[in-house]
Parts: sequence; C-alpha cells; structure tokens
Amino acid sequence: MLKILIVEDDRELRQLFSHVLTRQGYSVIGASDGIEALKIIDGDYFDLIISDVMMPGMDGFELAESLRNAGIMTPILMITARDSFDDMRRGFLSGTDDYMVKPINVNEMVLRVGALLRRAQMINDRRQVIGSTVMECDSLTVVSQGESDILPQKEFMLLYKMAAFPGKIFTRQQLMDEIWGYDSESDTHTVDVHIGRLRDRFRDNPDFKIVTIRGVGYKVVKL
Repeated sequence: MLKILIVEDDRELRQLFSHVLTRQGYSVIGASDGIEALKIIDGDYFDLIISDVMMPGMDGFELAESLRNAGIMTPILMITARDSFDDMRRGFLSGTDDYMVKPINVNEMVLRVGALLRRAQMINDRRQVIGSTVMECDSLTVVSQGESDILPQKEFMLLYKMAAFPGKIFTRQQLMDEIWGYDSESDTHTVDVHIGRLRDRFRDNPDFKIVTIRGVGYKVVKL
C-alpha cells in the first residue's frame, strides 16, 4: 500500500485530506508542522508528501529544502493559501513537484496525487523492456535491433509511459497532464505531433506499434 504523509497545521483540513486519501486506498499519516514531519520521515518511508506552506516552526518551503538537501527525493505536493507567482516560484525552486492553491478541490487533489505517484514510479523503474526493445530512462535512449536512438525528452516520456502499460488506452488529456503537467499552456495537439514523430521513428520496430483510438487517444500494442 502506498504511503502518504500529510503535513498541515489545520487539524480539520488534515483529517479531511486523510479521510479522502484513505478511501482511495492509500495509507496516510499526519504531521502538524515541518519539524514533526522530519522526525516522522526519519523513521519511515513515504511515497508522497502533501505539505501546507504556512506552518509554525518550519514552513513547507523549508521542509522541502531540508528534504532535498538531505537527498530525499520523495514527491511533494505543496498546498498554500498564497497564489502569487513569486510564492509558486519559490515552491518549485525549493524542490516542490506540484502546487495547489486553497480552497482545495479534493477530487483534483486525488488526481494530482495519482499523477505524481505514477511519475515517481516511472522514474524509479528507470528501464522498460518490450520484446528486444529496451528503453533507458536515464539516457532517454531506446535500443532495438542493435541500434540506439536518443529521443527528445517529451517523446521519450510519452513512449515510456505508454510502453509501461501495453494495450491500455491513454487519452490525449491524460498524456498531456502527466508528461507536460496540469499547468501547461500547450494544447492536446502537441501530443499528436509528438506521437507522429514517434511513429515515424519506430515504424519498423518489431516489438511494438502505436495505435490511434479514434476520438479517444493512443495505446502501445505488443507485436
């Protein structure tokens, strides 16, 4: 079971987030500020951290900076009442992976949590194999039939994501959200362009093909 740490000094809000995420099948632990969170993290492993910014003792930015400086790369979803660009910028510079502004839509929070966890899983696995084709995440390289291709990052992550779930249909919006991020200003046509390039590049690949599901999206199919 995936474990999530919620760092929030508002007890009622902390309990609400915990209740919603527990119902989604996650194991959830709460902390009232950054100092308590560090003590808990020191003795346990978490797949994701959800943290408020404004807290006594140690705020969310300081918590993120402390974790990153210690080499802990657990995904962090930062939640704050402040929506200025400077605050958001500081959040990302401190090591935050995603950002939400209060009041929080808990349904959106669940979607963002799922996307962050999937991205983290992709990064942790680092390598994907379909037949004789090997995809190396660290180098953005696809090796097939003795040839090695280094792909642009977005093209590689698109292929890597779909190859991790062969046969599963991904909508254009799903791919856009997970590869470009929820706040991207690009439209879903960008996905079509990148898919077209991938098709051209791997047209003769013997292990997989990219299939269009008209009006829905795309999937990778094993051959």
